[in-house]
Amino acid sequence: MKKIYFLKTCDTCKRILNQIPLDGFELQEIKTQPITVKQLEELHAFTGSYEVLFSRRSKKYAAMDLKNQSLTEKDYKQLILDEYTFLKRPVIVSEDRIFIGNSKNNVAALVAYLN
Repeated sequence: MKKIYFLKTCDTCKRILNQIPLDGFELQEIKTQPITVKQLEELHAFTGSYEVLFSRRSKKYAAMDLKNQSLTEKDYKQLILDEYTFLKRPVIVSEDRIFIGNSKNNVAALVAYLN
């Protein structure tokens, strides 16, 4: 499987996608095509954790006061399914590897892997 979950209005996602070859990748814009339960479970199979896929940078994270709550894996899963901004992005799956988010080290590893 070669798939990219991204947000087209996110400048960071755009910058990262411009650094890698997109040939053979299926692109899914998560605002217009929300992630499904099955897709999220497939990502979980790679990571073993919904928390790893969860973005604490979302404005709703602060608005919902989630930092003061004890969230479970089930909570993280449901929050991601309920609100696209809670999925850390981009999420790039290339065969047996997954790259989550936009940290400098993660992007460098992605670029090295795909180029």
